[in-house]
Amino acid sequence: MKAIVSSLLSRPDEIMLEIGASGELAVARLRAVIAGILLLLPLTNMLGGGSIDENLIGLAGAVIVNVISQVWLALARRRRHFRWLPFVTTVFDVSLTTLVLVLLASYHLPAALNSLIVWCGYLLAILLTALRSDGRVTLLAGAMALAQYGLLILAVFSIAQSPEELISTDYGTVTSASQWQRLILLAIATLITTMVVYRMQQLVQMSGTDGLTGLPNRTWLIHRMPRLFEAADIDSSSLTVALINLDHFRRLNDEMGHGGADRALQDLVGLLNGLVDSGEWLARVRGDEFVLILRKPIGTAWERVDALRRIVADHSFEPDRSSEPIRMYFSAGLACYPNDGRSLSALLRRADRRLQVAKRSGRNRVVLREE
Repeated sequence: MKAIVSSLLSRPDEIMLEIGASGELAVARLRAVIAGILLLLPLTNMLGGGSIDENLIGLAGAVIVNVISQVWLALARRRRHFRWLPFVTTVFDVSLTTLVLVLLASYHLPAALNSLIVWCGYLLAILLTALRSDGRVTLLAGAMALAQYGLLILAVFSIAQSPEELISTDYGTVTSASQWQRLILLAIATLITTMVVYRMQQLVQMSGTDGLTGLPNRTWLIHRMPRLFEAADIDSSSLTVALINLDHFRRLNDEMGHGGADRALQDLVGLLNGLVDSGEWLARVRGDEFVLILRKPIGTAWERVDALRRIVADHSFEPDRSSEPIRMYFSAGLACYPNDGRSLSALLRRADRRLQVAKRSGRNRVVLREE
């Protein structure tokens, strides 16, 4: 349970943030559609014999929702530009429901607590957070719904001068038991939605993480690189991609078997992980091939990768206690954004050509340009 709570309260990884940005846009579009439908509710209520005051409250709320929904939709189209947007829109969705209930209370106290249609706005606000793929947003929605509705219950019961004021021919009798049930339902909806988000996070994490080494994989890289490119453009800085390939790893695999080779690979990754600095990201893209992203110009990046190469070459790896220590070496090709390409695929193609130069030149070296 502690691990689940920690995962839900932590900032999602790049893949989840990208999915969440798409989800926020989907929520914004759905909110706009729902807002348009809400304009029909006062009309249907009027046709059903509802009072003028009640219809005016409903119409005013629907108009406000439509206007603000269009604002949220415009902001959501700028994906991941406003990091606060999922939290603010969630607060808006929950608080708007509370506002409408407060307006109903000013008209008729029982309507505030027994209006099932408006109260369902809390459930919708909580359930829609699943599309944002962020456990923090879901927990915020649930906590706010419980707190705001709980305060509204206390306010209505304290305002009522007599039990008769909580009896209505249209909305029925307001009882403390029914209100406790609604609070419990909100808590259950929050719990279910958070578990959906957690499950989604686990599945995405599995898809974006290499099972053997625990490193990010190609899927993670595809989702992460656009943000790094964007940051490099904003800062007018360089970004270097190093494509690293282990030398003669297939031979090592044949000599030691898959188990021994896997353990040697894990030891290598453990060594590299201890050497990777902030502003550097290491990912495994296939069996013996890795990508190292560096926020450095290509010349400085060459010095950094070549230093890592020398450290790896001087290190003795012990696949298991009964085996002799072995040495591992790698070759690497570098490509720099934006000079060598403006996309991940273009940079990897250029880096691969330079990696092949390193292989043809005797291996165990780093190349930053074709000869």
